[in-house]
Amino acid sequence: MNKILIFGHKNPDTDSICSALIMEQYDKKLGCDVEAVRLGDINKETVYVLEYLHIEAPRLIESVEEGQEVVLVDHNEFPQSVNNIENAKITAVVDHHRICDFKTADPLYYRAEPVGSTATVLYKKFKESDMEISKEIATLMVSAIISDTLLFKSPTCTSEDVEIANKLALIAGIDMQEYGLNLLKAGTDLSDVSEEKLINLDAKEVMLGNIKAVIAQVNTASIPDMMTRKEKIEQEIKKAIKDRNLDLFLFAITDIINSNSQAIVLGNKADIVSGAYHVTLENNTVFLEGVVSRKKQIIPVLTEASKK
Repeated sequence: MNKILIFGHKNPDTDSICSALIMEQYDKKLGCDVEAVRLGDINKETVYVLEYLHIEAPRLIESVEEGQEVVLVDHNEFPQSVNNIENAKITAVVDHHRICDFKTADPLYYRAEPVGSTATVLYKKFKESDMEISKEIATLMVSAIISDTLLFKSPTCTSEDVEIANKLALIAGIDMQEYGLNLLKAGTDLSDVSEEKLINLDAKEVMLGNIKAVIAQVNTASIPDMMTRKEKIEQEIKKAIKDRNLDLFLFAITDIINSNSQAIVLGNKADIVSGAYHVTLENNTVFLEGVVSRKKQIIPVLTEASKK
């Protein structure tokens, strides 16, 4: 019998990778035959965590066979998941995102909570099952929370995230601010990343009503530095729109220091962004003051605008 595969979304971020590894340990403690895998390259922020812990990244998979048992963490939307997911047997989902067009043939365990990180939900699962949280698991958990909440600056962050992260930092033996800043800064060094990879580092395909869109995001310490690459970024976005038959591609460049985003927006539905935020697109760009969360400040806003 094949192992049950556990994975997060395509173009995985730190929460996606860490949550798969955490869930793997949780299920193994229950005696399950499971393996954490990944659906894309590891970004530099996640590399920082794995190197800090001296552990290997999960192996890469591109598709699953029909009937393969899987557990989804940090996502539920099929366009964001593994190829052939519609023919897999989903046994469980642990997530913190919206539920969109999700259906299965069989009953399953499903847990989703409106918190800043999937790792926050997994911490609660460990405590509810009276399982010990090792230093390694605590570090994975707190790293995921720091990453997804931008060290508690994101509007997705809840009091639960902060409380749990502080408990985990004690178990992990880390200084939250020092470790957290080093973690976030590691992810902002994108100088050696091609524009093609840049727009796919953390990109999610979503349906905004009838609009087929990709919302991509990168973190930076300097928006002006990133914008020097605008022309080449736009070229790659135009290719993606054509190849994937997209109506909209929004590439958010998020300043983790000042908590704002500059967005490069292209596609035949680009005007929806203007209406949603009451701004004017200039040269395919728009400054989104105070916007740092794709989950809470971009996707819901554009979804609502698509109804008008």
